[in-house]
Amino acid sequence: MTRWTMLMPLVLSAQAPPPPATDAQAAELRALIGHSPKMPVNLAPLEIQRPNADWTAGYISSVATAPDGTIYLVQRELKFDPVVVLDQKGKILRSWGGGLSYKIPHSVRIDPQGNVWTVDAGNSMIYKFTREGKKLLEIDVGGLPERRSEFRGTADITFAPGGRLFVADGYGNARVLEYNAAGKKMREWGSHGTKPGQFNLVHGIACDRDGILYVADRENGRIQRFDLEGRYLGEWGHLGKTFSLTLSPQGDLWIGTQPRNVPNGAEGWIVKVDRKTGKVLGHVSSPGTHSVDVNSKGEVFTGSRSVVNAVVWFRK
Repeated sequence: MTRWTMLMPLVLSAQAPPPPATDAQAAELRALIGHSPKMPVNLAPLEIQRPNADWTAGYISSVATAPDGTIYLVQRELKFDPVVVLDQKGKILRSWGGGLSYKIPHSVRIDPQGNVWTVDAGNSMIYKFTREGKKLLEIDVGGLPERRSEFRGTADITFAPGGRLFVADGYGNARVLEYNAAGKKMREWGSHGTKPGQFNLVHGIACDRDGILYVADRENGRIQRFDLEGRYLGEWGHLGKTFSLTLSPQGDLWIGTQPRNVPNGAEGWIVKVDRKTGKVLGHVSSPGTHSVDVNSKGEVFTGSRSVVNAVVWFRK
């Protein structure tokens, strides 16, 4: 048996396509979510006060809220600054990033110290800023695969105790990476496929107070769970095509998801999930699921292609 023959089954396994998306799966998901309580919030988009008639936010890819109520977003109309900061009336307080190498601004997160992090899905660059926009750190994730589309880089980041950083590198690659607080790479795991610890588009990542990592394995239609050393702990395959995850200030897990048999970006749900069991605790129908953030009041934020120049805000 040649070396190539021995390796071939592994190669084929690594390239295993996602499981088929069926109408029956979609019906089960709709029933599951429909039987959960509707969350006590109502859609009231926050319109951005544009500085002039030419300014536009393009697609708001991700939204994050600070404890003081300030709203941070990244948007993809790169004629203007990709990082935009709003007050709760929609006034632009500041913006930045126009001189940096953004290609596809994808995610914005605020760490426990109040620093602002952005992730770019076109060039795999991660930037850390102060709240005022001063750049503190950049991480060039690298390892970009051969170009198959403009989307070929990292997707999301989350924060763990001790300054540990975990990155979802899901476009083109299929891996989770760990960095230390100084931006040094510590480890990585994952490959293409459908087995435990394999991925088909690692799109979102979040870490809870117990040190459990939740990874949105989007095209496989599941959320996989790992400890901080990358050990597989289990998965949930009943929650649809999960795009985004976050932990609320109260420690609750929230996700943005949609049926697997509809086009990406279709209307879906923001769902509150029991982080121990995966049980659906509540939901709200949403025009956007690409990102999700929750403030201390339990109000939900995201962006949507169908809601122009406004943040999708579900208010109490």
